[in-house]
Amino acid sequence: MPDWERNWRSAGIVFAVLIIVASVVYGSQPKVGASADKLVSFYDGDRTRILIATVFFCFSFLELLWFGAALASVLRDAGMGGWGAAATASSAAWGAVLFVRMTVRAALAFSIAGSGSQQLTSGLNDLGWVLTVILAFPTAMFVMSGAFGLWRAGIISKRFFAAGVTAVVLVLLGGTQQLTSGFWAPDGAYALVSEVVWLVWIVVLSGFLTMRSPSTVRAPERAAVSAP
Repeated sequence: MPDWERNWRSAGIVFAVLIIVASVVYGSQPKVGASADKLVSFYDGDRTRILIATVFFCFSFLELLWFGAALASVLRDAGMGGWGAAATASSAAWGAVLFVRMTVRAALAFSIAGSGSQQLTSGLNDLGWVLTVILAFPTAMFVMSGAFGLWRAGIISKRFFAAGVTAVVLVLLGGTQQLTSGFWAPDGAYALVSEVVWLVWIVVLSGFLTMRSPSTVRAPERAAVSAP
């Protein structure tokens, strides 16, 4: 029988790998306020590539939800039910925004960009960048639930906890990227910094949880239920 609990804990690593693969296939997203020619060239000209990348992205989002469920389970087993609920809620919100953003971009590639509706195409492209900024909030909450919950449960060290707090701050700052251009714009350099931070955090946390032995807190309960 497969070790499902271990597989769920390693889903964070799978999520990161799929995100990287999907990003490479997807290519460079047109920036905020890009010209109509650039938008049509990207979304309509690279339509097949974008739709293929969409499949990889959506599979990665599912892995994120599985990892959120695994983290919540670890926290509940450790007596941190509140932080477990926070992990569930934030991963669900994070996944929902990711699916909406991908739906917008896939719709642009599928037909909207090639229909000649320049204003609609430009508006939806900018909407995708706005959703990227909004993503900072559920992402920061998810990182926080893992860092604080696992530290309060005595599962991670103070150094690991400090790294988690730093990651929360850096990711949360991504929600302030409101400039129209430059380093602090939604498509600016800091967006990449924020993304790298939460990606590294999830990979490290997923690897750490995967190497830990599954909790046996509920083992007696399972045995009692299965006993004749």
